[in-house]
Amino acid sequence: MVSVVRRNEQRRAALVDAAIEVLARDGARGLTFRAVDTEAGVPVGTASNYFGSRDDLLTQAGARVYERLQPDEETIARQRAAGRDREVYAGLMRELVGRITSFRTGYLALLELRLEATRRPGLRQVLTERVRADVEANVRYHEGSGLPGDAMAVKLLYLALNWLIVEQLTLPDVFTPQERERLVTAAVERIVAAH
Repeated sequence: MVSVVRRNEQRRAALVDAAIEVLARDGARGLTFRAVDTEAGVPVGTASNYFGSRDDLLTQAGARVYERLQPDEETIARQRAAGRDREVYAGLMRELVGRITSFRTGYLALLELRLEATRRPGLRQVLTERVRADVEANVRYHEGSGLPGDAMAVKLLYLALNWLIVEQLTLPDVFTPQERERLVTAAVERIVAAH
């Protein structure tokens, strides 16, 4: 029997978004085609018509999270027009943390995918390539922006702020919102050399 993969891109996107919600709520083990169908409010069997396998669905969910986390053109234009000192840099990083944490289910789904990648070499390869490309894109953007700091500073901030985001999404009462703001500012001030 030949598997037919559907091409309605709006429906596919809705199913992948539903998969993100299921991953965030129920974890990778709870991600089934039936759970995605239920979350998306579509007839049972719909997701299996759009994805060749569960691994395909996991991979597409990961790609969609990154797609949805990208800043819009207005945000990019505002960032490019901003100043070029550590204070501006800290503001950009606070904005980044806010944007990512506002898509709570997406980031939690991404954490689930990372855990699942420890058991699935194919998924690990896809996520490794995606995360590496994301880090490299951030370094290139930073180097072209004129902001202070080098590639190492970008990578250190990436690592530090990712854990702050995990803390905020999983144990939100560890730090107050004001403490989180101060932590982001301190991370930039201590990691990025003043010029």
